[in-house]
Amino acid sequence: MLNLFKFFTKEDNKSKDIAKERLKLVLLHDRANVSPKFLEMIKSDISKVISNYMEIDDAGFDLRLSRIEQDDDSYASALVANIPIKRMKNAGKNNG
Repeated sequence: MLNLFKFFTKEDNKSKDIAKERLKLVLLHDRANVSPKFLEMIKSDISKVISNYMEIDDAGFDLRLSRIEQDDDSYASALVANIPIKRMKNAGKNNG
């Protein structure tokens, strides 16, 4: 019975950690003064530019703000993008 209790405790810790990370993300957005709508506008602009050079998977496109620890133990905001590429368009060809 003790093992079963430990199993649920681990799940509670995982849920707690997930909630903690979500709160950090919300606080990061607040500190950076960036709304979800603004992030969507950036995502759209980046998608348009990259689409000139490669075909991307819009469904898998993920853009978020993240915290990165600096050498002096402070944190900085970073824009992190995961953009799945389906194929390159005219890779290496000279259009001029």
